[in-house]
Amino acid sequence: MSATSLKTKLSRWENGHEQVSAPYQALFRELYGRENEELGFPAEEVDESTEQLRERIAVARTVDAGTVELFRQQLEQARAVDRKFGGVTTLDQLRAQIAKVQELLDFSTTNGQRQPLARVLTEVSALAGWESIDRNAHGQAWQHHETAKAAAREAGDGHLLAHAMAQQAFILIDLDETALAVEQFAAARDAAVDTSALLRAWLAAAHGEGLAAAGRRDDALRAFDDAATLLPSDPAEPHLSFLFLAGTHLDRWRGNALSLLGESEAIDQLTRTLPLLPPDFNRARAGMLVDLAYAHAVAGDRDGALNYARQAKRLASQIKSDRQLRRLGRLVLPHK
Repeated sequence: MSATSLKTKLSRWENGHEQVSAPYQALFRELYGRENEELGFPAEEVDESTEQLRERIAVARTVDAGTVELFRQQLEQARAVDRKFGGVTTLDQLRAQIAKVQELLDFSTTNGQRQPLARVLTEVSALAGWESIDRNAHGQAWQHHETAKAAAREAGDGHLLAHAMAQQAFILIDLDETALAVEQFAAARDAAVDTSALLRAWLAAAHGEGLAAAGRRDDALRAFDDAATLLPSDPAEPHLSFLFLAGTHLDRWRGNALSLLGESEAIDQLTRTLPLLPPDFNRARAGMLVDLAYAHAVAGDRDGALNYARQAKRLASQIKSDRQLRRLGRLVLPHK
C-alpha cells in the first residue's frame, strides 16, 4: 500500500480498530524477529517461516543414497560434455545443481546424507569453478572454489580439499600472481601428504606449472619429475575420476610448462603428444595448440606460430574458451 494508506493502517492497528492481516504479520515477524504470540497476533495463526523450515528439513530428509547417485551421474555427464564442447553448454546447469545441493545440505541433519552431499557439492563447485576460469570469469571462479573448499571440509575429504586448493591456484596464475599461486600449490601438496599417489602426482604436476609460470625452471622440471615418479602404474581411482594423468596427459602438461619456460624442447614434446590426445579432450587440445604457437614464436618460426595460432583460434572459438583466446591475444609473433 502507499505511504499514506500505511499511516492510516498503522493507526488502526495500534488502536485495535483492525487486526493486522496475514501478509503484514509476516513482515512484522521478519522485522522484529519475534513469533506471533510475542507480537500480540492470534496464537492460532501459523508462523510461515517456521513451517517453511519444517518443509525444507522434511525435503532434505528424503535424500538417500539414490538421490546422491543421481546428482553424481549428472556431474559425470557434465564433465564429459565439458571436455568435448567446453563449459558454455554446462555452466548454467552446474550453477543450478550447486544451488539445489547446497539447499539440501543446509537443511540436512546429522543422520542424513550430509557427507555424501558435501562431496558432490565439492566436485560440482570445482567443475563450475574450472569452467568459469575458462570463461575468464575469475571472480565467479574464485567463489566456486571457496564453496568447494568449504564443502570438502564439511565432508572431511582431504583429497577433494587439496584438489580444490590447487585448482584455485590456477586463477592466481591467470591474474599474474604467480608467487601466490606457487605458495598455494605447495600448501595443497603439504595437505595431501597422506593421500593417494594419483592425487599427489597430479598436485606435483600442477605445482610444476605454477613454478614454470613463475619462471623457476629447475624447480618446475623437478616437480614434473616428482609427478612421473609418483604416478601409479594403474592411475585409475573411482573417487578421483576427474584426474587425468595416464597416457599423454602428464606429457602434455609438461609440454605446457616447457612452453611457459620458453624451452626449445617444448616443440618436440607437444608435437609428439598432440596426435595421441584422446579426441574428446577438445579444451586440452586447444591449450596445446596455443602452447605450440608460443613455442614456435619463441623459436623464431613465424609460419609455424601462425599455423598453430589459427588452429587454436578456430577450436577455442568453437568451444567458447575465452581463456585460450585471451592467451592467443597476447601472442607476439616474430618478425619475418
